[in-house]
Amino acid sequence: MSLHVELVSPERTLYSGDADTVVARTVGGGDIAFMTGHAPFLGALQVAGLQVHETGGDVKHVAVHGGFIEVSSNKVTILSDTAEVAEDIDVERARQAHERAVKAAEQTDDTIAEARLRRAHVRLVVAGHEPGIA
Repeated sequence: MSLHVELVSPERTLYSGDADTVVARTVGGGDIAFMTGHAPFLGALQVAGLQVHETGGDVKHVAVHGGFIEVSSNKVTILSDTAEVAEDIDVERARQAHERAVKAAEQTDDTIAEARLRRAHVRLVVAGHEPGIA
């Protein structure tokens, strides 16, 4: 038996498929892995990478910019205003956004600038073009 995973944004369903494991980073809880038979769970997601370990061995990497995750009856639902599957990330655009965010964060002690920097960094890590842990 596997988990059914749905990743939904306001515009569309970004991913739908079956997985053995889903790893997400929750607010205040750190990384958590969900497998078949996991107890019901509802949590807020941090701006971070999310991994869907698909049945069959492939891994989908996703940049999630906040949102919620719900686990119930072997179904994982991820609701995020903004999320991007790795292969959909425009790396050049992400690099430019990262450069702008770095400059803005250096010039001010602004939480908005820091949040933009975090989102840009996560996009590059998830796309495989920046070392580090998303």
